[in-house]
This record gives sequence, C-alpha cells and structure tokens, in this order.
Amino acid sequence: MSATKTQPQSAQNAAELIRDAAAGEIADLLQRLNSTPTGLSEEEAAERLEVFGPNEVGQEKKHSWLWRLWIAALNPLVILLSILAIITFATAEETSDYIGGSVMVAMVILGLALRFIQETKADNAAAKLKAMIKVTATVLRDGQPKEIPIGQLVPGDVVKLSAGDMIPGDARLLAAKDLFIIQATLTGESLPVEKTDARDARTGIQPIEHTNLCFLGTSVESGSATAVLVATGAQTYFGKMASSLSGQQVDTAFDKGVKKFTWLMISFMAVMAPMVFFINGFTKHSWGKDTFLFALAIAVGLTPEMLPMIISVCLSKGALAMSKKKVIVKRLNSIQNFGAMDVLCTDKTGTLTIDHVILEIHCDVFKKESAEVLRDAYLISHFQTGLKNVLDRAVLKYSELHTELSVDKYNKIDEIPFDFSRRMMSVVVEGPDGTRQLLTKGAPESVFKRCTHFESDGEILPMEPILVGNLIEQVNDLSSDGFRVLAIANKKVGAQTAYSKADEDSLVLTGYLAFLDPPKDSAKTAITALRQYGVTVKVLTGDNDLVTRKVCTEVGINAETIILGNDVEKMSDEQLAEVIDRVDVYARLSPAHKKRVVQMLQKKGHVVGFMGDGINDAPALRAADVGISVDNAVDIAKESADMILLEKNLMVLEEGVLEGRKVFVNINKYIRMGASSNFGNMFSMIGASAWFKFLPMTTLQILCNNLLYDFSQVPIPTDSVAASQIARPRPWHMGEIAKFIVFIGPISSIFDYSTFCVMWFYFKCSNLALVAPTPELATRFAHSSLDNPDSTYAAALFHTAWFVESLMTQTLIIHVIRTNLIPFVQSRASWQLTMTSIAIMLVGAILPFSPLAGPLGFVPLPLQFWPILAVTLTCYVGLTQIIKMWLVRKKWI
Repeated sequence: MSATKTQPQSAQNAAELIRDAAAGEIADLLQRLNSTPTGLSEEEAAERLEVFGPNEVGQEKKHSWLWRLWIAALNPLVILLSILAIITFATAEETSDYIGGSVMVAMVILGLALRFIQETKADNAAAKLKAMIKVTATVLRDGQPKEIPIGQLVPGDVVKLSAGDMIPGDARLLAAKDLFIIQATLTGESLPVEKTDARDARTGIQPIEHTNLCFLGTSVESGSATAVLVATGAQTYFGKMASSLSGQQVDTAFDKGVKKFTWLMISFMAVMAPMVFFINGFTKHSWGKDTFLFALAIAVGLTPEMLPMIISVCLSKGALAMSKKKVIVKRLNSIQNFGAMDVLCTDKTGTLTIDHVILEIHCDVFKKESAEVLRDAYLISHFQTGLKNVLDRAVLKYSELHTELSVDKYNKIDEIPFDFSRRMMSVVVEGPDGTRQLLTKGAPESVFKRCTHFESDGEILPMEPILVGNLIEQVNDLSSDGFRVLAIANKKVGAQTAYSKADEDSLVLTGYLAFLDPPKDSAKTAITALRQYGVTVKVLTGDNDLVTRKVCTEVGINAETIILGNDVEKMSDEQLAEVIDRVDVYARLSPAHKKRVVQMLQKKGHVVGFMGDGINDAPALRAADVGISVDNAVDIAKESADMILLEKNLMVLEEGVLEGRKVFVNINKYIRMGASSNFGNMFSMIGASAWFKFLPMTTLQILCNNLLYDFSQVPIPTDSVAASQIARPRPWHMGEIAKFIVFIGPISSIFDYSTFCVMWFYFKCSNLALVAPTPELATRFAHSSLDNPDSTYAAALFHTAWFVESLMTQTLIIHVIRTNLIPFVQSRASWQLTMTSIAIMLVGAILPFSPLAGPLGFVPLPLQFWPILAVTLTCYVGLTQIIKMWLVRKKWI
C-alpha cells in the first residue's frame, strides 16, 4: 500500500500501534507500517510527509502585541471606565464635563500601559531562554544512511541511534547493542534504563516501561541501535502532551480573587448610582442632566479604577525583585500566587538532589568499607572500552586512585563486553608483578551465579547455600535504601591469548558499589524554611519508591507512607481526597497522575505550586496555581510554567514566596481601603441625597476628590511590609474582605454624618439664604437663586467642607489599614507613601483658598472648621484602630 493512501493516525490508533509494537514481531510491525529493515525510499518519505505532516510538536501560540493589549483591555473596570468616559463626553456641555471625561480616560490609559509594558518585558525575557536547537537524525533512505533534520522524519522511517543521540520519535527497536536510554525528562528517573530489541508482551504497565520502545524527548546514554519510527509529531507521547497543553492558562486563585472583588465593587456601584439618582430625583424633583451626571460621578467614585494599576505596579515591582534573584517571571500574576501558596509539589531529581550520580558506598560483602573493591572498580572503569556511562564516571571521579594504584603500570590484556543476557562485563589486567586478574562488575544476581567464593576480612570463604541468603540480604538492604547496586568479583587467571564468557566462572565475590543521586546540601534547610513559612512540600516523582524514600527521609520529608502511581490510578476522587493531605510523597507517577494530585489539592482548598523541568511535569505545571521551571528544562515545561528559575534551588523559592506575600499585602491594602471606603460612602451618599436640598457634592468635585485620593494610593507598591504579615500563606479570602467592609466601612459614614451635622446646624448650611462672609464671595454668589439650591453659598460651603473632610479621612486612614500594628508607632509607612499622603492632605486644605477654588466650586472654610476637622480625624483614626485590633484578635483579618 502506498504512502499516499495511508491516512494520518488518530490518537487512539497511534496508542494501539505503540502497544502492539512492543508485543508483536518485528516483521509484522514493518508490514503494518509499510516499511522494510532498510527503511523507506525518498519518494515514499516525501509522500508520507505530506500525509502525516512535519515531525514537530505543538508550541504555545505567540500572540501579537495588539492581541495582548486587547486581552489587557478585557477587564471589567477598564470597560466600565471607558463606557462612563464615553457617556460623559457625549453629554458634555461645560468645560468641567470635558475635564471629568479626560480624567477617566487618563485612568484607563495609565492602567493599561503599565500592565501591557510590564507583561511584555517579562515575556520577552522568558523568550530569550527558549533558544531552539536544530537537531538531526541518521535515517536509512533508499537503504543508505543519511543525516536529515528531525522534522522531516515520518512513520516507517528506520533510524540509526548511537550515544548522545536524541530519540527522534516514538520507536520500536529492531536491533540494539548495550543500549541505555536517559528517560529523566519523561519519568524523572536519574539513572539510564536498559533497552533491548526483544519482544515485551507485558500488560498493565505504562508504554514507557516497555524495554523495546523508545520515545521522543529521551536520549541515548550509551550503546547503539536501529529502530523504526511508529509515531511522529503530534501523535507521539511528547506531542500529545504538548498539544493538550497549548493554549491559555486557566484562572488561578489570584485571578479569581481579583475578579470576585471587582464584581463586588461593581455590584456596589450598580446599586448605589441608580439609588442616588432616584433619591435626588424624587426629593429634589430634579431629573435633569446635573442629577444624571452626579449619579455618574458616584459610579466613578465607587469604582476601584486604580486596582489594575496598583496590581500591575505591585506585581512589576515583585518581578523586578525576583529578576535580581535569578528568577524570570513569565506571568506577573504568578508572583502573588507564590505568596498564597501553601503546598509546593516538586519533582525529586535536580530539585532535592544534585542531579548527578555519585559513588556513595564501596564495601565488602558485609558492608564494611573496602579499598580493594574501589581499586578493582576503578581498574574496570578505566580499562573498559566504549562510552563511559554515569556509573563509570562516578567511579572515575576518584582520580587520586590513578596515581595511588600506579595505573600506568597495569596492562589491559582483554575485555569481555557487557551484554543483556549476562548483565555483567569483565576486563583482564596484568599487574606490575606480572599476575593476571579477571575483574568483573555487574548486576548482583548475575554475578552471584558465577561466584563460588567470597572474600571477608582477607579470607576466601566458599559460597555455601546457607550463606548466600545472608549475602543477598546485604544487597537487598542497600537496594531498599535507594541505592543502585553493582557487585564486584575477581579471580586470578593464567596467561592465554584470549578470554571469553566461559572464563567468568569460579569467581570470588569481593563486595559492592552503591550509587545514588544524593540530596543537595541546601535542600533540607530550604524545606525547613518553607515549612516555617507555612508551605508544605510534597514530592511527586516518576522515579521508584525506594530511591524516593531514601532522598526524602534525608531532607526531612515524611516518607513513611508513599503512594504509587498504580494506587492513584485505582483510587476514586473520594479516596484520594482522604489521603491527599497526610501523604507527602508520591512515586512512579505518570504525567496524568501528577496533574490529578495537584487538582485534588486545589479542590481541598490549597493554593498549589509545582516545580518541574521534564515533559512528564508539563500537565501539572499548567494545572498548578503557580508553575515553576528552570532554564535548562524542556521547552514544553518552560512554556507551561509561570516562572523560570535560572538556578534550580529551593532557597530561591523561599525568597519568592516572601516576595509574593509582600505583593499580596500591598495589593490588599488598596483593596481593603477601596472596599471599606466605598461601602461607607454608600451610606453617606444615600443619607446626604435624601437629607439636603442640594447635591452633596458636584460632579467635578467628586471626580477631583477621587483623582486626588487615587494619586495618594500610587506609592502603595513601595510600602514596607511587617514580618508578621508574611509569616504565613496569603490566599484570597473574600470572607475576610467582607468582614473588613462590614466593620470598617460604616466608621467613615459615622464621621461623614458628624461633618454633615456640624455644617448643617453649626455653620447654618440649612439656610439657603446664608450670606457670604466677604464682598468677593458675595459678588460671586450674587446671582444665586433659592430655586437652584446648588448655586447658593450654603451649598458651596457644604460641598467644600465635605470634600476636605472626605479627602483627608480617606488619605489618612490608609496608614491605619496598611498594618495590623499601631500605626505611626509600631509600624511606619514607606517615605514615598508618607510624603504623598502629606502632599494630598495639603492640597485638600489649600484648594479652597487657591485660584482653582472658583472653577471647582469651592469657598474658603471658616477658621472654626479646622479644629473640628482635627478632632474628627483623630477620632476616626482612633475608632478605626480599635475596631481593627478587635478584628485581629478575633482572627477575622
């Protein structure tokens, strides 16, 4: 059947084909793929490339700057402000109307620009880390080997593999010699795994566990092989994962929290603005433009329009701080999620461990340290031919032995190479004294079969059946501690021209080598620090449970109970939810298992971070509230991550957690202030609208008040944060914000109403015929009419007084709300926030006496007003502090 008639494989067909490839005969597979042992012709390959497409996996779609700007604009607050600005311009008749609309437009532009610029900078920095490497493969075309780009390979191609090659697709081995594959990016296993061309008909295991299959994304550690590609591109194990992950991030806890708060504020506005409009309409019998614009200004005043900007500046400041600590923040929102995180899930290899196998133990058969065993192991690794694997390199790290043993005085006589049937190899060396020795290393169970004696404390003892059990027990003890164990044996041999496998008998077992990817020195300290900050570390790895238990125990993670991937597979959601909080270690997990564990933790109310760098980590990275990868991770892992570490170190994460919490605390200051202030303003506006014959404040005054107050909040991202505020995770709790609104919000209304009473009764603003105290003011209000109460001096005096009181109380109270301690005494704001607060309060006090007073509708305030205002501010701060401390003691905030 020609390639042109071959249809692209569906995901199901590709999965069935790869399973059948492992269990079936090679000839049957080649026939099914329409291929031969000598590969495809160039013509067939070209036809299949048209059908199956290039051998490429999905990459995260890159959007244009216009698209990113559009996404930034799709914010409820931005949309609302834009609509209000359009309405204001459409109905504008006076200069003040145009000024009001311009203020709204400026707010929109400022918030959008900050977010767009900062996120673009972060994305560009992350993109620089993703330099794509062009990789080629050796393929048989028309029976001849040829180097071509991996992207041009198709199913049915026969490829040649050797040490250092990347596996170019999902493949079935046709022939293999001493082949070891590194699968760490897919499974998390730090040690290479052996692969053969023999049939593997096992069932109930993951495809990657088959010994005759190799997968895209893995690489050859040593040996050589010939393989036929079964799947390429999107139909590979790697490709299906990449395709499923391409697209937009899901909303995280931070995103959801901001949206909930935004809609809460919009709900206040949706209720408040129409209510004020109708109250003024019914009580003052005025349904005209002024009443409408006043309600519109109330809507703007209740809108937390600075929230996008405050968030963007806080997050950008955090991103800048993180960049100085070797962290590239791809998505700004992830910084706050970092702070809210109370569970960190991480892989083992390279995070907890040094990602480098070392020789930890060289011992005799009873686990006593043995220099002789190390000597024999060094000689074997030094003299064996071919590429040294990771275990050989670990032995050869003992370079001082080269001189101590006078290796140059040893001669290699012969070598008996490794093969999978024997699972061992030997070299024959001749020492300085002319004595020849056959030195053997290999899998303990294989070496045992060839030994007739063992050495202990210099004595050669027979391998009696009764002792063999004890010897095996020593090996099992090492294996159960997570070590990769090799046995070492030797025997003296006579002079002969060549040696063979038959000479590997009657050996003397001398001891064992135990290898491990050991924990990092900093891992235990970092885990302890994270735990002190309220972050639980859970290990999710594809490696085996023995190695995982050893490493986790050494770094202080509870590994008494380990749940395996097969257990996760069998558990219902209810069963997994029952154990998810008390079990900290999960081993032999597939990518789907890792994702399920992360999602279950989220369902239990946790904010979850995940750190990984392999293909097998990508689904969990995408599902987590904050995904963390490293700069040398596979591309799909980096694309799925929210931030990229330039150094794979948990200590960096500790600093990131604290930075994230600082960001949240500063954002929360604005949210608390805005929420409580707006809630209080609802009561004040409703009462004032029903009580007075004139509008409580003009439209322009409301917008001016709002702009000045917002300006006072701009330095919040620079504010200092107390250690107590970042000691524990800082998740979003709308319940906490609601309590703050209910208890703190009405306090501002109390002092608004006290100001109303002072102005109404003491300063006689109830008298619309109140005479202006100076000739200049008398002239200004000479044409005022009792039929238009808003034009009177009494109304202007009231407007000015409430403007000043409202601006000063809102500006001053941020210093109470910003900390859970006593403001100005136990905790002081940053100098930027302090100076801005002073400046805004001074502006508020000066405006009624400035040249802008007339255009803004202000009049000079009587001297008696200022001491009353001072008392009001003092009482407001005092009462708010008392209520705040009560809420803190109740642990409600």
